[in-house]
Amino acid sequence: MDPYIAWFLLLAPLASAIAILLHLYRLPAMAMFASVGSASLCFVIAIFVALGYVHPPDAWTWISLPGTTGHGGMEIEIGMIFDPLSKAMLLVVTGVGLLVHIFSIGYMANDPGRGRFFGGLSIFMFSMTGIVLATNLIELFFFWEGVGLSSYLLIGFWFTKESAAAAANKAFVCNRLADFGFMIGILTYWIMLGTVSIKPADLAGTYNAINLPQVESTLTPAQIAANPGPAIAVRPSGGIGTSPLLITIMVLGLFAGCVGKSAMFPLHVWLPDAMEGPTPVSALIHAATMVAAGVYMLCRVYPLLLLSDAGMFFIASIGCITAFFAALVAIQQNDIKRILAYSTLSQLGYMVMAVGCGGPDAAMFHLTTHAFFKALLFLAAGSVIHALHEEQDIWKMGGLWQKIPLTSATFGIGMLALIGFPGFAGFFSKDYLLSACYDYSPIFYWVGVITAALTAFYMTRLVVVAFFGPARSDAARHPHESPRNMTIPLILLAILSVVGGWPLLGIKAYFHAWSVPLLQAVIAVPEPNAFLEMILPSTFVLFSVGLAVVVYWGQERDPLPDTVLAHKFYVDEIYNRFLVAVQQMVANILSWIDGWILDGLILRGSAYLCVGVGELLRLFQTGSLQTYAFLFSLGSILLIYFTLFSH
Repeated sequence: MDPYIAWFLLLAPLASAIAILLHLYRLPAMAMFASVGSASLCFVIAIFVALGYVHPPDAWTWISLPGTTGHGGMEIEIGMIFDPLSKAMLLVVTGVGLLVHIFSIGYMANDPGRGRFFGGLSIFMFSMTGIVLATNLIELFFFWEGVGLSSYLLIGFWFTKESAAAAANKAFVCNRLADFGFMIGILTYWIMLGTVSIKPADLAGTYNAINLPQVESTLTPAQIAANPGPAIAVRPSGGIGTSPLLITIMVLGLFAGCVGKSAMFPLHVWLPDAMEGPTPVSALIHAATMVAAGVYMLCRVYPLLLLSDAGMFFIASIGCITAFFAALVAIQQNDIKRILAYSTLSQLGYMVMAVGCGGPDAAMFHLTTHAFFKALLFLAAGSVIHALHEEQDIWKMGGLWQKIPLTSATFGIGMLALIGFPGFAGFFSKDYLLSACYDYSPIFYWVGVITAALTAFYMTRLVVVAFFGPARSDAARHPHESPRNMTIPLILLAILSVVGGWPLLGIKAYFHAWSVPLLQAVIAVPEPNAFLEMILPSTFVLFSVGLAVVVYWGQERDPLPDTVLAHKFYVDEIYNRFLVAVQQMVANILSWIDGWILDGLILRGSAYLCVGVGELLRLFQTGSLQTYAFLFSLGSILLIYFTLFSH
C-alpha cells in the first residue's frame, strides 16, 4: 500500500476536529458521524500497519536551525515510527478509542453539547496518535501538549458546573508544572548529544556511545527467544564523554513528563478530580490511553533511562509509592468513578515501577491488558450511572445484578481482571510485572504484592456494595439496562479482559521479543519463578476477596470508621494550606507592588506629575495683556536682580 496512507492516522481526526469545532458542533448527528468515522478509519489503518501492509511515509523537515562554529544545529522532522512498540500501542489507542466513541453515542444522546464533546474526542485521537508515532522528542512534545489541551476541554466539558471547571484548571496546572521538567529533560538531551531523535536505532546508538555495556550472558539468542521472561537490562558501569550529573538530570527531566501525564505522586491530585468529566472521557483519556502516555514514553526512551542508576531507582520508587498510596486511599472512597480513578493511579504506579526495575516489556504488557479492563470498568460504571440517573455513590446502589444483568456481568469481569484473578488478563500481566520487580529488589516485589491484595479488597467492596444486597435508593430500585450501542462495547472489552493476557494470544511474548534487542545486545533473562509470579500473589488476592465479602456483605453503610484514608491523607488540604495559600500570598504581594509601586507611583505618578505641572502652567495663560505685561516686568526685575546680586 502507499505509505502516504499512514498520514490519515493524523489527518482524519484532525480534519474531524476542525470541521466539528468550526461548524458541525451545531449539528450533533453530523458531528458524531465525523468523529466516529475518523476513529474507525484510524483503527482500520492501524490494523494494516500492524500487519505490515503500510510502511512509514517519508518524514518532512519541520524546523531546521543552522549550527554555529563548534556547535551542531537542530533539525526537527515530522515522521512516524512503525516498530513493535508503536504498532501495539497504536492498536490499543485506536481500538479502545473507537469503542469509547461508539459507547458515547448512547451515553451522550441527550446532552445538548454532544457535538462539542465529539470534537474534543477527535482532538484527543489526533494528539494521542501523534505521541505514539513521534520520531523525536520535539514532535512528541507538540502532541503531548495537544493531549493536555483535549484533556482540559473534556474534563471541563460541563463548564457551567463549578467543580468541573476547577478540575479542568487543576489538571492543566499540574501537567504544566510537570511539562516544565519534561522540557528540561529534552533540552538536556539535545545539549549533550545534539539530537532529539527517539528512533530505536538512534537510542541504541546513543546508549552505546555514552556507555557501551559489557554483557555477560550464559544464554544464546535462541534460548532467550524461547524463554519469555522479564527482560532485565544491563546496568551501566561507567562511560565516557558525558557528565553523570547531566545524564541524571536528563533522565529525571524526562520522567517529570510522566509524573504529570500519568499522575504519579505527588502530582496525582488532578486525576481523581478529572472524574468530573463525562464517563466516556474517564474511560478513554483518564484510564486507558492518555495517562498511559507517560508509561509509553518511558518505554520508548528506555535506553536513555538505563544511563542513570539513580534515575532508574527514583522512577521505581515513585511508581511503588504511587501504587501503594492510591490503593490505600481507594479503600474508603464511595464515588464509583473515584474508586476506579484511584485504581488507575495504583495500576499506573505498577507500570512505572516495572520500568524502573528494568522490565519495560512487563510494563507494556500490563499497560495493554489494563487498557482493556479499565476501559471496561469505566464504561460499565458509566452504564450504571446512566441506569441510575447520574447516581454515583455506591452506598445508594445495591441489588443491581438482578436489574441490569449485562452491565453487572461485564463490570464483574473487569473487576476480576483488575485484581488479577487466575485466568483473567490481569492475572498474567500483573504477576509477570511483579516477577520483574522481584529480580530488581524484593522490597518492590512485596509492596506490589500487598498492593495487589489491597486492590482485591477495595474492588470486592465496590462490587458487593453496589451490585448485591438490597437497593438503598429509589434510583437503585428502578434502573434500566443501557441501549445496545452502549452494551456492545462492554461485551467486546469483557472478552478482551478475559483472553487479553492468555499466552495463546501472544501479547506477552510480543513485548518480550521487542525488549530483547532494545539495546542491540544480548540481555540476560532470569528463570521464571511460578511461586513468586503466580501462586503467592494469587493467594493474597483470594484472601482479600474473602475478607472484603465478610466485612461488607449485607451492610447498609461503611462499617469501617472514618479514617485518614477517606480524606486521601489530606494531600489536597496540605497543598491548599502550604502551596496554594503561599502562591496566593505571593500573588497578592506582587499585585500590590504592581498596582501601587509600578502602576501607581512610577507609571501613573509620572503621568500625574506631568498633568500637575501642565495645570500649574495653565494658570499663567490668562489671555490678559495686563497680566502678561506684569509677568514680563516681574521676570525682568528678577533677571536684573540675580545678575547684579548673585555674586
